[in-house]
Amino acid sequence: MNLAVISVCALALAVLVSCVSRLNVGVLSLALAWIVGVYIGGMPVNTVMSGFPSQLFLTLTGVTLLFALAQTNGTLERLTHHAVRLCRGNCGTIPVMFFVLGAALSSIGPGNIATAALLAPLAMATAARTGIPLFLMAIMVGNGANSGALSPIAPTGIIVNGLMARNGLPGFELQSYTYNLLAHAFVAFGGYAMFGGLKLFGAGRASASSSVEADAQNGPFERRHWITIAVIAALIVSAIAANVHVGMGAFLGAVVLVLTGSADDGEAVKRMPWRVIVMVCGVTVLISLVEKAQGLDLMVSLVAKIASADTVTGIVAFLTGIVSVYSSTSGVVLPAFLPIVPGLAEQLPGASALGIAMSMNVSGHLVDMSPLSTLGALCIAGAAADESRALFNKLLAWGLSMTVVGSVLCYIVF
Repeated sequence: MNLAVISVCALALAVLVSCVSRLNVGVLSLALAWIVGVYIGGMPVNTVMSGFPSQLFLTLTGVTLLFALAQTNGTLERLTHHAVRLCRGNCGTIPVMFFVLGAALSSIGPGNIATAALLAPLAMATAARTGIPLFLMAIMVGNGANSGALSPIAPTGIIVNGLMARNGLPGFELQSYTYNLLAHAFVAFGGYAMFGGLKLFGAGRASASSSVEADAQNGPFERRHWITIAVIAALIVSAIAANVHVGMGAFLGAVVLVLTGSADDGEAVKRMPWRVIVMVCGVTVLISLVEKAQGLDLMVSLVAKIASADTVTGIVAFLTGIVSVYSSTSGVVLPAFLPIVPGLAEQLPGASALGIAMSMNVSGHLVDMSPLSTLGALCIAGAAADESRALFNKLLAWGLSMTVVGSVLCYIVF
């Protein structure tokens, strides 16, 4: 068995373990890269370690630190409560507000998981009090948070854009973000209408609206909140208008917040998603080894055997979606799949490399409302114990159905 086959088997093992175990697959990937590269492939250990994505690590660390500070000092929570208050207890408007709020918060930097962790408990509690079906609320808040996942300044967007740039597709940050946002809006509002959401608009004000508004009375913005909002706004504007490096700018913003007494960096560092950062960086090292061992060529040839230039977007969307139902989209699936895009486009004349990459990005995220994924699990955690099992079954069916919806949608669009 040659090194290419062994390296691909190691990657497959890492993906499989990520589906069935709570072991951080980044740690496993580092161990596998060391064993396969040094002791089987005879590579110097420095060659294996050179695959560590230092720029990605610094960018992710800076961005997640800044928004952990914004979360620990109460800024994001205060923004959420004041936005919910605008609904005035209208049952039809509340889920729509949570979608919009999720998309907005996720897009400005915290990303999908942090946004869902912030919004899901409030959204599910609000749904229970106002009589809104929990499944409808979960669809709206979860897809809203995920719709902003590929923002150029969000952690997942940083990961995906870096992967695309390294594989010959730089400069498509806005397209990746827009396609993902539109796809999630399409399925969320489609599901909302299909499962009775439109009827909520005729229900008038919720009987528990006073309770909802009382919860929204979370006090006025204080000095630390205004400083945090100003820092985040400055980062966004400078990144767009002046091409400032997002990660380095975020570190500077974090320094400003700490020095002005607006946030505590000790508590924020504890809340940073270190598990995800280790996962992404570890898997990237293993992918780098697979590339050095010619394993990516082997993966490309396997996919090319079952796809054509016309069907490749639908097929890769389905494959990506199926794996993403059980595994981390940003930490495992996309780092494993996106590197095969250039070779796949080359082996299938007429196929669009950009279309293949976009299909992977969109389909990998559409299934994330599965209860086996973090977003779906966060929504279930916010539901009452006697309703959690039914919600689990509905979200699992929804997540699995999105593998088909995503593949059809990507086949038509890309």
